[in-house]
Amino acid sequence: MRRLDYGAGTLDNVLRPLTICAAAAALAAVLCVVLRPLLLRYALARPNARSSHKIPTPQGGGIAVLVGAFAALGTSLWLAPVEGEAARPVLVLAFAVTGLGIVGAWDDIRPLPASVRLVLQALCVGFVLFRAAPELRLFPEFLPLSVERALALLAGVWFVNLVNFMDGLDWITVAGMVPLAAALALAGMAGAIDPVTGWLAAGLCGGLLGFAPFNRPVARLFLGDVGSLPIGLLTAYLLYRLAGTGAFAAAVILPLYHIADSTITLLRRLARGEKVWEAHRSHFYQQATTNGFSVMGVVGRVALLNLALVALAGISLAWPALPAQFVCLAIAALLTGSLLRRFATGPRHG
Repeated sequence: MRRLDYGAGTLDNVLRPLTICAAAAALAAVLCVVLRPLLLRYALARPNARSSHKIPTPQGGGIAVLVGAFAALGTSLWLAPVEGEAARPVLVLAFAVTGLGIVGAWDDIRPLPASVRLVLQALCVGFVLFRAAPELRLFPEFLPLSVERALALLAGVWFVNLVNFMDGLDWITVAGMVPLAAALALAGMAGAIDPVTGWLAAGLCGGLLGFAPFNRPVARLFLGDVGSLPIGLLTAYLLYRLAGTGAFAAAVILPLYHIADSTITLLRRLARGEKVWEAHRSHFYQQATTNGFSVMGVVGRVALLNLALVALAGISLAWPALPAQFVCLAIAALLTGSLLRRFATGPRHG
């Protein structure tokens, strides 16, 4: 693992992400208030047999999250520019996130065929991969560039979709992505990743915090595909940047609950011959509510697990030796598997 230091402890590298996070949270909260009446009229999610909500609820809160994040970061970069091309990935991401947000908004209002969605998602992921991080290699010693790029594209498209799949319960995306984004912002402060990536994570963290009061069970506002798909792309990029420093184990550990729940569920549905592109209620977090857990009981446990995963990712960064990496991954897998099993079997009584 490569040891990198991007200016840990400098005043700007500590204060700027905190300012970006606070500004993004404030702007996202204001936008949620402003947009909600419009979303009530034009983007109402009505409950069906596969829904976790029981009353029609507006969707589209992801617009506030993303505008808050990028506006706060963009303003910071405008007031205090960085040298060279360091800010270029932010422009690339803003463009790709906007495109993917349009795809999600269209799908929220008038569902698109699964094939069209996948092609458009792949275009957005590929644009980020080749324009925002063209120099990044994860396994140059083991994989040819073409193979690594193809795998990265596949992983990016899957991550975009899994964040969307997992956004089916009030506060679950907040419980999953806020600890992850906060950890990456702290990694930026510590010099483990480049500052702009850390600031981007701080913006995402703030945007989600500003949205959180409106998504608190029982939610008054959902992210919608317009939010969950771009948030998946943005998070995938952040993790890709982290993995590019040599911290591959940490990049896997941080989103492990979301990866495990969605991937195991997909494989089970494929094994049963189900149409995996159709909505369903077989995710572990959905089984948990069916099996007797309250919504807060589910998201609380997911949040606690993610805090534990953040700690394990931090340990793997502090001790980069391979044995330590494997131990952290093993403990993370054990904790995640235990929670999935608990959700599948229901709460213990007595």
